[in-house]
Amino acid sequence: MSNIQDRKAETGEILQLVSFKIGNEEFGVNILNVQEINKMTQITKVPNAPEFVEGVINLRGRVIPVINLRTRLKLEKKEPDKDTRIIVVDIEKNTVGFIVDGVSEVLRIPVSITEPPPEIVAGVDSEFIKSVGKLEDRLLILIDLDKILTVTEKTKLNSMV
Repeated sequence: MSNIQDRKAETGEILQLVSFKIGNEEFGVNILNVQEINKMTQITKVPNAPEFVEGVINLRGRVIPVINLRTRLKLEKKEPDKDTRIIVVDIEKNTVGFIVDGVSEVLRIPVSITEPPPEIVAGVDSEFIKSVGKLEDRLLILIDLDKILTVTEKTKLNSMV
């Protein structure tokens, strides 16, 4: 390892992530984007919403659109169970909830163990993937929150609340 790489490791090029499961795959998002994690709650359907939008929730007086991450990532739908969670995140000044199968843990991983995603990862369109983390016993797919919604979709979500 070069001196520059050594310094990067020493200066804390560390990613802090919230990891979660969708099916058998493990995903992660930057913890700085995560506001909170909630148990599944009553979701109010919204007419003419995009197919991946489950509806809206009332979160302490704020109406927040909720996206089914399974549907968004083109994975088959699944009924919520006791492990299902809604991860509330900030995406470019928009607050959005993501339905996931379960939240695993908060991880701190060095940037050095991540690499750009292959074209197709676990059947998920690589456009939503920032990188793939190679942990000791598993891979962690890092979601690019800035790309999970198009500008048009963000505008449509804003008009729902």
